[in-house]
Amino acid sequence: MKRVVTVFIIMMLFSASALMAQKKMKSPAATAKGQVDGVNIEVKYHQPSAKGRKVMGGLVPYGEIWRTGANNATTISFDQDVKVEGKSLSKGTYSLFTIPGESEWTVIFNGNANQWGAYNYDKSQDVLRITVKPVAISSNVEAFTIEVEPSDVALSWENTKVKFKVSK
Repeated sequence: MKRVVTVFIIMMLFSASALMAQKKMKSPAATAKGQVDGVNIEVKYHQPSAKGRKVMGGLVPYGEIWRTGANNATTISFDQDVKVEGKSLSKGTYSLFTIPGESEWTVIFNGNANQWGAYNYDKSQDVLRITVKPVAISSNVEAFTIEVEPSDVALSWENTKVKFKVSK
């Protein structure tokens, strides 16, 4: 009986410390889930906040590879083969990188889905690259947000929104 109680207490302490660590993160973990054209999509990312800083062209420089969030590289999973902006992509999990620009963004699906940030990003592992146009939005999005919409995946932060179309 003492052993069961001891194991229970250890498990509770471990769970509490894990929750406290999660709450202390400056860029909390987030997940976007949805279905587009019958395909289940899941995006796991961390949400940095603007905190009064200039984001696009500032905190997130134009023309440089970005992990598309904070902390670990953002991952995107598809449970079926898809087309992204009309280009084929096999089902699976990919890291999602972007190269933001003032008038055009490159969205990158990289085969190494387990990496920290963009520090070890390897272009040779890119599976697909697409280009999309950013749009200005009137509302100010404080925390970086990814949403799975009816036919797109949308990335929003500060006064910018970027979408890429997903279909079967």
